[in-house]
Amino acid sequence: MSELILGIESSCDETGVALVRTRGAGTVPELLSHALYSQIEMHRAYGGVVPELASRDHIRRVLPLTQKVLDDAGCTLAQIDAIAFTRGPGLAGALLVGSGVACAMAAALDKPVLGVHHLEGHLLSPFLSEDPPEFPFVALLVSGGHTQLMRVDGVGQYQILGETIDDAAGEAFDKSAKLLGLPYPGGPELSRLAQGGDPEAFKLPRPLLHSGDLDFSFAGLKTAVLTQAKKLGDGLEARKADLAASTQAAIVDVLVKKTLNALKETGMKRVVVAGGVGANRLLREQLNDACRKRGIRVHYPELHLCTDNGAMIAMAAAMRIEAGQQQAEKVYAFDVKPRWPLDAIVQQPPGAAAAAV
Repeated sequence: MSELILGIESSCDETGVALVRTRGAGTVPELLSHALYSQIEMHRAYGGVVPELASRDHIRRVLPLTQKVLDDAGCTLAQIDAIAFTRGPGLAGALLVGSGVACAMAAALDKPVLGVHHLEGHLLSPFLSEDPPEFPFVALLVSGGHTQLMRVDGVGQYQILGETIDDAAGEAFDKSAKLLGLPYPGGPELSRLAQGGDPEAFKLPRPLLHSGDLDFSFAGLKTAVLTQAKKLGDGLEARKADLAASTQAAIVDVLVKKTLNALKETGMKRVVVAGGVGANRLLREQLNDACRKRGIRVHYPELHLCTDNGAMIAMAAAMRIEAGQQQAEKVYAFDVKPRWPLDAIVQQPPGAAAAAV
């Protein structure tokens, strides 16, 4: 029996709402509609996300977006079977908006709710693509402050193989961009600038590339970019594209080689890349080329679903329910988890209510 699940995402600076329909165990849920509002323009004036402003904007956007999603899918609130929301990690105030709206709406409709881990949403987002993966696979999760390599054997069956010990890849992009005087959001701006630069112009470090493990560290790269920028002094403007290209090349080189090492160690022949950095063109080109030579399949979310979105939250909720990992419940007391390790939800017993206190 199919179910309609509404998903709400409000962990940072995007408000996302989506509706998916389950299609039975062993099948991928269907995305019926989704809507997204980005706060980039609002935060750009401050050079980064202002948490209080983000929370207030989520309040303004979430209900109109919900109505749009329902209208686009030709559904009504009364037809929804469950409501999912991002419980964490993320900005506490922003998370409270989405969780509060979801639980209040569910209580009014007498429908069950389910709290979703934001990173699991990213991890499972490639199942929304036209070429969905199959379990098992190695996952490279590169989202904001998280860079992790995982073995994924099924929904809720995750083994962390390696993770960042300081700055993540996304932070390396953003912080390096700020050092170069690029506007918010820095990562995409640095990537655009890098297209006109020489990736071999500057010899920048590849931290932990030969460490013998699968952990990451990008803080040293950020420091090297700062040092190089200071050396260039007044000449930085003329060489900015070259430094951006060299920075991007260093980050991508580490991500690709560590991912290949993870595939070799696990013997897997399938890899999934998820999270905002997964939209990076150079990363996709180099990983695709390396995996093609090794007979390895690579899967990504659709480009417009690499950023935070409600579709990944609704999808993750549907897949957890279908896999028997979790059930939506009529429990409307809630908390949020600004810091929430992904391995904390591994093999969660069926019936556990992530929305409950």
